[in-house]
Amino acid sequence: MKFRIVFITLTLISSFAFASGSSKLSDNDPKATHALKPKQLNWEFDGFFGRFDRVSAQRGYQVYKEVCSACHSLKRIAYRNLAEIGFSENEIKQIASTYQVTDGPDEEGDMFERPALPSDKFVNPYPNDNAARSANGGALPPDLSLIIKARPDGANYVYSLLNGYKEAPDGFEMTQGKYYNPYFEGRQISMPQPITDDLHVEYKSTFASKEQMAIDVVNFLQWAAEPETESRKKMGIRSIIFLIILFVILIAAKKAVWKKIK
Repeated sequence: MKFRIVFITLTLISSFAFASGSSKLSDNDPKATHALKPKQLNWEFDGFFGRFDRVSAQRGYQVYKEVCSACHSLKRIAYRNLAEIGFSENEIKQIASTYQVTDGPDEEGDMFERPALPSDKFVNPYPNDNAARSANGGALPPDLSLIIKARPDGANYVYSLLNGYKEAPDGFEMTQGKYYNPYFEGRQISMPQPITDDLHVEYKSTFASKEQMAIDVVNFLQWAAEPETESRKKMGIRSIIFLIILFVILIAAKKAVWKKIK
């Protein structure tokens, strides 16, 4: 009986080790289809004292507006929310006014078009999901409002995905209309490479390289997904400070009450 237990244990250990070794080797296997682990970056919004890089987030909004918004919606964010990353009231009004929204009905019962207001949510690039699929070869571009929270290790995943496009290795069978990206499950993605070094996005303060644009748009999407991040972390710090002070007061009170009792 002991021999059988030892034999089964060794077999399981060997199988696990083999599987682990196989998975490591399979990363570079031309036929591999599993997604690679995202690259790990140090983000300013991470950590106990994390905060948003508002300058980067503003540039990220520019990338979203000039590149991503052609296909991807941001339906959970209103234009006036841009004030949280540093846009002025006049800038927000100007941004909103460049879009048309359907409103109504009017006095005659008809719907009408009007310029968007700061209180309006970001205008969807398509009137409905079917129109979106029709314009993208059957694929539905996901809404980006919560994309960072919707994916495991979301910030690093989006960054890696944006920078992960490359030619498919020899021996990898590509489906027509798909693009090779090892950070996407199945390694075939319907979205063409959205940002490149020769993309015509002009920053005011720095060069809009592919690397920089990916970082900026992640900062913007992180804010869009969790705009309460800074206030939540500040509240956590205040709560911990309060509990420490309360603990000290309770210890002092205990000693004062029991000091005469041996």
